[in-house]
Amino acid sequence: MPDFVKPQISAAGVEFLEQNCETRQQLQSVAGDAEVVWLFGGSRILNGNLDAIPRCCSILRTGSGTDNVPVAEATHRGILVANTPAAVAVAVADHAIAMILALSRRLVEMDRAVRSAAAHDSQIRPRVEISGKVIGLVGFGHIARLMARRVSGFDVTVVAADPFVPAEEMARHNVTKLELADVLSCADFVSVHCPLSAATFHLIGEPQLRSMKPTAYLVNTSRGPVVDELALIHALESGTLAGAGLDVFEDETAEVSPALRALDNVVLSFHLAGYAEENIVRRWRFSVEAVIDLVNGRCPRSCVNPEVKPRWKMTVDDGARTAERRA
Repeated sequence: MPDFVKPQISAAGVEFLEQNCETRQQLQSVAGDAEVVWLFGGSRILNGNLDAIPRCCSILRTGSGTDNVPVAEATHRGILVANTPAAVAVAVADHAIAMILALSRRLVEMDRAVRSAAAHDSQIRPRVEISGKVIGLVGFGHIARLMARRVSGFDVTVVAADPFVPAEEMARHNVTKLELADVLSCADFVSVHCPLSAATFHLIGEPQLRSMKPTAYLVNTSRGPVVDELALIHALESGTLAGAGLDVFEDETAEVSPALRALDNVVLSFHLAGYAEENIVRRWRFSVEAVIDLVNGRCPRSCVNPEVKPRWKMTVDDGARTAERRA
């Protein structure tokens, strides 16, 4: 924890307690009387345990994903849920583009060949150029918008599917809104950027993968269960799909599937897309700002459940923050 965190929170008149909570009893001990509960990391300690923090009015999850927060139950209880997607968005967008480049140019395969001294005999050649291709985005939040801005320099067409973002908003980013089925069928590269929820679990399964071009590539830097991993492996093995870049997996408590690791047309990293040494301080700073906003009754920069009827009155500081309130 950076040195500035505790002094800034204390200066706002807030008592700050921290503990790595692995049990309900530990959660009650440290946060049983807390008005704001700050979840830093992937712990699922809040699932089934919101009744253990009866005074909680707000939950802050550092980062983008809130699949480890019981958002629906929190909303029912009048608990505002906030996150800090802007803190990691740049790194994730960069990582997704790096995977697209690595797949199209077969960089990982060529690197292995060079290291094995087989480069001169290798038949490995870059596959495609990105210029002139269609980039499809599944979800159009902070990260996808940065993706759209970055890939514009590659002379590509960008399309996106997101039921919560109007076509006019996408058009302001030079992106065309399509239904998910149309995005998958027309895109040469599909990059997944939607949160994990009951509605998005296995959003991309066997039928969706079969609808994609056999020359297409799928990149997932959001959450593993959004993609049916077994169906993806079958598509990659059978040639239904040209390749995939994965930073997330269905079960991240277990070893990555040997079938995935055996495939040459897959680029893998282990849920580190949002990480950069340069953004560590930013993650803490954005979180501290959100904590101070919450305890002072101000709506933070990003509210996951804007439909909530909060236990205490929340105000919005300015138009910029109003614009950033979205699910």
